[in-house]
Amino acid sequence: MTISLDTIKPSLPKKNRKRIGRGNASGTGTYAGKGLKGQKSRSGVSGLKRVGMKQVLLRTPKSRGFNSLNAKMQILKFDKINENFQDSDTLTLSSLFDKKIIKTKKVGVKILSDGELKLKNLKIKGISVTKQAGEKIIAMQGEILK
Repeated sequence: MTISLDTIKPSLPKKNRKRIGRGNASGTGTYAGKGLKGQKSRSGVSGLKRVGMKQVLLRTPKSRGFNSLNAKMQILKFDKINENFQDSDTLTLSSLFDKKIIKTKKVGVKILSDGELKLKNLKIKGISVTKQAGEKIIAMQGEILK
């Protein structure tokens, strides 16, 4: 069978669309299925009627008070320090990043006092520490350097 213009047929049959605004006898006269008044009943409002446009507008951050894009501090507990370091080691951002304990060096790290520190003479440089964690580090003859 040869293909010619008179033998080509569409893969799916054409769906008859409803012609709105063609008189009350058609079923969609008067307001043409657009309800009564308002912006959506006017012509040329197709941009706002796009699917998902409302969700995009609702999820867009407003200018005042929005700060969830700011990076949060990475949390470090004594358990991870005990597993990955020895006595008299120095903890820095780069040493934590090299051992893949933290994800990035761009964000700060804070040591929490959860658990118990088993290492002695630990030096911590450039990492923030909670008050209780600092007391535990100093009790084990450690140092907290700025």
